[in-house]
Amino acid sequence: MMNPAELPNDIDALKAIIIASEDRNLRKQDCIDRLEKLVADFKRALFGVKSEKINPEQYELALEDIETAMAAIHAENEAIDPPKAKPSPRKSNRGHLPKHLPRVEEVIEPESTTCSCGAKRHIIGEDTSERLDIIPAQFRVIITRRPKYACRSCEAGIVQAPAKPRLIEGGMPTEATVASVIVSKYADHLPLYRQAQIFSRQGVDLDRSTLASWVGKAAYELKPVYDCLLKNLKQSSKLFMDETPAPVLDPGRKKVKTGYFWALARDDRPWRGDAPPRVAFTYASGRGGKYATEILQGFDGILQVDGYAGYNRLLKRASQDVQLAYCWAHARRKLYDVAKASAAPIAQEGLKQIAALYRIEAEIKGQPADMRLAARIERTKPKLDAFEKWLTFSRAQVSAKSPTGQALKYIAKYWAGLNLFLTDGRIEIDNNPVERTIRPIALNRKNALFAGHEAGAQNWAMLASLIETCKLNAVEPHAYISGILTAIVNGHKQSDIETLLPWNFRG
Repeated sequence: MMNPAELPNDIDALKAIIIASEDRNLRKQDCIDRLEKLVADFKRALFGVKSEKINPEQYELALEDIETAMAAIHAENEAIDPPKAKPSPRKSNRGHLPKHLPRVEEVIEPESTTCSCGAKRHIIGEDTSERLDIIPAQFRVIITRRPKYACRSCEAGIVQAPAKPRLIEGGMPTEATVASVIVSKYADHLPLYRQAQIFSRQGVDLDRSTLASWVGKAAYELKPVYDCLLKNLKQSSKLFMDETPAPVLDPGRKKVKTGYFWALARDDRPWRGDAPPRVAFTYASGRGGKYATEILQGFDGILQVDGYAGYNRLLKRASQDVQLAYCWAHARRKLYDVAKASAAPIAQEGLKQIAALYRIEAEIKGQPADMRLAARIERTKPKLDAFEKWLTFSRAQVSAKSPTGQALKYIAKYWAGLNLFLTDGRIEIDNNPVERTIRPIALNRKNALFAGHEAGAQNWAMLASLIETCKLNAVEPHAYISGILTAIVNGHKQSDIETLLPWNFRG
């Protein structure tokens, strides 16, 4: 609290202090409210009534996501309002470093060991710290020594190199270790409690909550990179979008509720575009079109999607600046399901005609957009004109309520969007590029069963975005996450955040 004697006499300066104090109090209250909500969820998972209890593995998943979310909030609060005094270490299991692990020593020398009197300083002691470092499939300990130098000829003081900044101040992990935990969880589908078991086999006994704290701190520091990735995506004029279920534990309702990961992707490689491929996931509590509209604020152009009706909401925007290109793979799937279930000559004929479209696309893949467009106008358009006549005739031959009738109705309903790829060589025939980016999310969901908390699901979406964009650009995720965390803790400028995007990474 400011001493009354230190308060300025200027009214405008006093107003500025009051406004700043009110803003700080609002931020503090928001932080308290979010933490109280997480604590309530934590207690419910821990002490819930018998009918609400879950099996041990599900319980671990719930706690690790809640603890990660709490750590991210603490990191945000400390960044906004740094503590004036060094906080005392929390009473938690931070682990110990077994003696059998190999040690790699690093000595940080001062810029100069020459005293102001001209004599050479000598070592009188040193500060030593140990941190756990991980390289793929190998544990080791990094020993950092910082010698202290003093002068024998005078008492000019002691010289010592400053300690390097760390992501986890006072903690044992290097940035590479934290990156390994993140990649193992979000790329290799290993929940934190299983990683803790792997650490234990090396003699490094760590609580799952300690790993969650590391991931939460990293998630907070990496969020500006994710925000930049999402903003960068929405500056494109042609994107893919899709969504996939994201089960999230909801202890209050005694069951798992269904949220959704929404994927926004760009991939210009099929038409030799210069822009690097990228994908960003966003967690939302539902699948309604309003979520797509919120995510796509600031985007205008062509959006390639499946036939989910929720996307139609985008067409109602006042600016009317979005065109929907639909997916022939989904249209084909409707006919395929009918043909697979029973003898259906009309569905079989539709599949043959669609196959002819795909053969043309396979031949022109990798050609420039203008050449693809020319080939489609010359070769694909006549086939689609014939398909449209066949579609009208076939719908008149079957009941609209029959499986075949429903499949044909779907194609007719989205006909304009299915034909949009005839107007622009950048548009694909289907939505498969974004569906491929979602598969790792589905695999992680299969291994982890569900996210432990909505805040954890958003961290999952954010970190998975960076990892999957690395894969699209042939960047090794561990080296990337480790490299940008190191850059961030060493004071990388916010104005240069784009240099930390995966396709700009220079490891």
